[in-house]
Amino acid sequence: MMEFTDDQLLRYSRHIILPEVGGRGQEKILKAKVVIIGAGGLGCPVGYYLTAAGVGTLGLVDNDTVEMSNLQRQIAHSVNTIGMPKVESAARTFQALNPDVNVVQIQQRISKDNILDLIKDYDIVVDGSDNFPTRYLVNDACVMAGKPLVSGAILRFEGQVTTIVPGEGPCYRCLFEDPPPPGLVPSCQEAGVLGVLPGVIGGLQATEVLKLILGKGEVLKGQLLIYDALKTSFRKVKVPKNPSCAICGENPTITELADYDQGYCAMP
Repeated sequence: MMEFTDDQLLRYSRHIILPEVGGRGQEKILKAKVVIIGAGGLGCPVGYYLTAAGVGTLGLVDNDTVEMSNLQRQIAHSVNTIGMPKVESAARTFQALNPDVNVVQIQQRISKDNILDLIKDYDIVVDGSDNFPTRYLVNDACVMAGKPLVSGAILRFEGQVTTIVPGEGPCYRCLFEDPPPPGLVPSCQEAGVLGVLPGVIGGLQATEVLKLILGKGEVLKGQLLIYDALKTSFRKVKVPKNPSCAICGENPTITELADYDQGYCAMP
C-alpha cells in the first residue's frame, strides 16, 4: 500500500476510517483517472466532489466559455472567470480545493474523430452534456472502448442518472433506442432548470464513480434513477438489455461512430 503524507492522512481521514474504503480504497481513488464530458451544470458538482475525494487524474472536456447565465447553477465558475474557457475556470477551482488532483484541461469539441482518443487513457467516463446527440456519441464510444459510463441529465425540476458498464448490462441505446427529433425535447436554455438540481444529480453521479473505483456497493447498472425535485421523490426504472441494440446487442449494426450530419453535434 502507498505511503500517505501527513496532509493526505488528515485530508482523507473520513474516508480512511470507513471500513468500505480504508487506506487501500483511498489509494485506488488517488490512482484513478476519470474524464468528465462537459464543465457545466453537471460537470461542476461532479468535478468538485471527485476532486475533494482525491481522484488522481480528472479530465475536463468542454469548448465553451463562462457566461453570467451559467452562474445560477455552474458552481465551479464565478464572476471573476466570465469569458474564460470553462475548463480553465473549473480547473482553477478544483486545484485550489485539492492540489493532489491532476486536472487535465481539454478545450475541444468532441466528435467521432476525437472522442475515442480523448477517453482512451481514462478508467471511467462521466457524461455531463445537455443534448441528446452528444449523449449518444459518448455512449457509443464508451461501448466500443469498453469504458464504464455514468450518465446524467437534468431539465426543469427533474433529473436522471444511470450507469453503463459495457459487457455487463444495457447501454443508453437500450433505454432510448434513437435520439428524439431535433426540437422535440427543449434544452435547459429553452425550458429552464432549477439551480440546485445539478447539485443533486451531479452528487449522485460522483457517488456512482466512487463506487466503481472502489468496487463497493451497487451501481445503477440496468437502472434509471429519476429524481423529482418538486415532489422530493426518487424512483427507479429497470432497464433490460436489448439483444437487438444497435451498439451493444448480439449483432450490432453500428460498427463505427457517426458523422455530424447523421445527428451528432459538438458540446454546447
